[in-house]
Amino acid sequence: MVLIFLLGALLGVLVGGMFCVRYLRHEVAANIGPSMRRMKAQLDNLETAVNLALVTRYAELGERLTRETPSKDPRPAHLYGNPR
Repeated sequence: MVLIFLLGALLGVLVGGMFCVRYLRHEVAANIGPSMRRMKAQLDNLETAVNLALVTRYAELGERLTRETPSKDPRPAHLYGNPR
């Protein structure tokens, strides 16, 4: 009689613990979801800003290079000491 009672109590504790863990996992996942979406949006904004800065800088450098006229001396200046 006592053995059946202990077995029932053990089974009840195990099933209750299983439902408790399942509920807690569900609630934790539900609470993390909105903050993860917000962080992803912030990271996307940051990536866009960095890409815009890089493209702008690249365009400025390209514009500066097209404005400069190349030297008629084909030798590299740093090898032969030619000032440009």
